[in-house]
Amino acid sequence: MNSEQSIDNITIAEQSEVEDYRAALAADVLRGLSLPRRELQPKYFYDETGSQLFEKICDLPEYYQTRTESAILRDIAPELVEHYRPATLVEFGSGSSLKTRLLLSAMEDAGVLKRYVPIDISREMLLSTAESLVREYPGLAVDAVIGDFNAGLPPLTAPGPRLIIFLGSTIGNFTEEEATAFLRRVSSGMGEDDLFLLGIDLVKDPAMLHAAYNDADGVTAEFNLNVLRVINRELGGAFDTGSFRHYAFFNPRASQIEMHLASLTEQVVPIESIGMDVRFGRGETILTEISRKFTRESASALMAAAGLNVLDIFSDSGELFALALARRENG
Repeated sequence: MNSEQSIDNITIAEQSEVEDYRAALAADVLRGLSLPRRELQPKYFYDETGSQLFEKICDLPEYYQTRTESAILRDIAPELVEHYRPATLVEFGSGSSLKTRLLLSAMEDAGVLKRYVPIDISREMLLSTAESLVREYPGLAVDAVIGDFNAGLPPLTAPGPRLIIFLGSTIGNFTEEEATAFLRRVSSGMGEDDLFLLGIDLVKDPAMLHAAYNDADGVTAEFNLNVLRVINRELGGAFDTGSFRHYAFFNPRASQIEMHLASLTEQVVPIESIGMDVRFGRGETILTEISRKFTRESASALMAAAGLNVLDIFSDSGELFALALARRENG
């Protein structure tokens, strides 16, 4: 950690300075927009505006993931906590921690809750959430980590056993190689008594998937376009968001949603701080996100390849979404 500060029961640690974030963004944008098939990394959606837009997406009627995952958590949290009795909850990509409260409340009811460690790229969202949680859960200590969760688990001094969670379908944003590497970093930082709970979106009717990423209110479109606003603000880009259109579809061969930004016209976009002029043809796209969909078998195989032994997979009755519970494999 490069810096650390405390506010009441909240400790805020930064994995990287603002300059490092901009440097990483600049390098990723330069690389991604230089490829024959242009791409941007989805982690850059999540500035304060992007985080707020994603919270709106989670409330949309088309977006089944959040309400389904919440229902599963509501069902399993009391028994899971009572059986394993974790003292610390660690969360990757925590956002506003709405679903997380189901686990925190179960830990509080069981008398085991001591510490929460959220890891997120948005300082504003982390601090706001941490302040809310220490008010809601008296005696809770929050160790907020500002940084890229792709780095895996930060060094943890929090009391164990620890329950480490990666909710939503964010693991689907990684390619198979990226997901395996990330999960290996997670498992390597786990203790023998630690548990890992992973949210996985399951294969389903493509029409349902299409609707989830093309909502009628256009919130997902605004979320997608927000990455261009981040580049404009941080790197001196000159993207006109009105000249790009959100374009998302399900690729059945790869079993993934692909989210793009399509140029509506021929245009050249300068990005001042990296000295780049990006030329787009009409209809040319930037891939901004993939969201891979899993079966129980493919999810278990992915975790096994990363040194994680799946103990159980919990799902809803419609098999729309699942949570996989795992331990680090011995040896």
